Amino acid sequence: MSYLNYSLKKLNTFNLSTKVYKLFIVKNLHDLCKLWKEYEKKCMPCLILGEGSNVLFLNNFYGLIIINRIKGIYIRESKNHWNLHVNSGENWHYLVEFTIKNKIYGLENLALIPGCVGSAPIQNIGAYGTSIKKFCKYVDIINPVNKKIQRINNKNCNFKYRDSIFKNEYYKKHVIISVGLFLSKKWIPNLEYYSIKHLKNYNITPQKIFHYICNIRKKKIPHPKIHGNAGSFFKNPYISIKKGLKLLKIFPTMPYIIKHHYIKLSAGWLINQCNFSKCIYNGVTVYSKQSLIILNKFNKSSGIDILNFAIKIYNTVGKKFDIWLEPEVRIIDSYGEINPLIYFKK
Repeated sequence: MSYLNYSLKKLNTFNLSTKVYKLFIVKNLHDLCKLWKEYEKKCMPCLILGEGSNVLFLNNFYGLIIINRIKGIYIRESKNHWNLHVNSGENWHYLVEFTIKNKIYGLENLALIPGCVGSAPIQNIGAYGTSIKKFCKYVDIINPVNKKIQRINNKNCNFKYRDSIFKNEYYKKHVIISVGLFLSKKWIPNLEYYSIKHLKNYNITPQKIFHYICNIRKKKIPHPKIHGNAGSFFKNPYISIKKGLKLLKIFPTMPYIIKHHYIKLSAGWLINQCNFSKCIYNGVTVYSKQSLIILNKFNKSSGIDILNFAIKIYNTVGKKFDIWLEPEVRIIDSYGEINPLIYFKK
């Protein structure tokens, strides 16, 4: 299906009323490559979009957006493991539900994360003590122009906190088409995250963890149809232990976790200390239950309004703590994704 001058309001979770010159919904790889090649020849920007759950459109998009709906979940069983090959247009939460229903366990901590499977390795999605890095065996990518397919094994994906090789070297000229997942048949619950540690005291099952985390996320994150949002706008910062100890002397109640010789701080806590919960700008504010979430409160703000509010947060937190938050959300202008450092810099 194709559309001209199509509104993206229902295709981005910030509920922004931006438009795209041309939009296609594709259900197979042949059509994806054909469209990409055709519009690249016309020197028009192309963008692959899953469910628009981690993007901020600043303006109308003057090119082609391809909505990836290439689906399929394929299971191969060995003696000790489940091997899943999942096409990139599948909804991530549907995949988690699918595995639970089929008694394939391990992904339950990652329940209710928005978006498609294809975007999961790009951000190295994670929650409640785990991330896709732990389960990803490989990622298949394609160059839509020459149709060359590559399989990138886990160790070559350069998975880091909300980062991977797919945000860098393999970003603009390649498209993720499928993800391979590797899940042990010997299920061991992951209950190390502080807010779910208490579950160790119960007769825990994968299903109970799944439902518990779904309930937490529903309470913690507002539904985007009510208040437009993209979940966490900024990454939680990692700072040196030396700098962290200095800050703890000034702010002794500051929550922190020591990880890999660094201190991980809560970006939401930092934002909270700057009183943004009482601030509203052109209909944009932070969520009262979690300051890391920026809301298009009345679903009438523009992408520029949201960006300006985020810049205000960035500068205020930076000046107060000398910590400069990094956006997690991808920022899209009229011709494609842009480097956030253009706007967010010291």
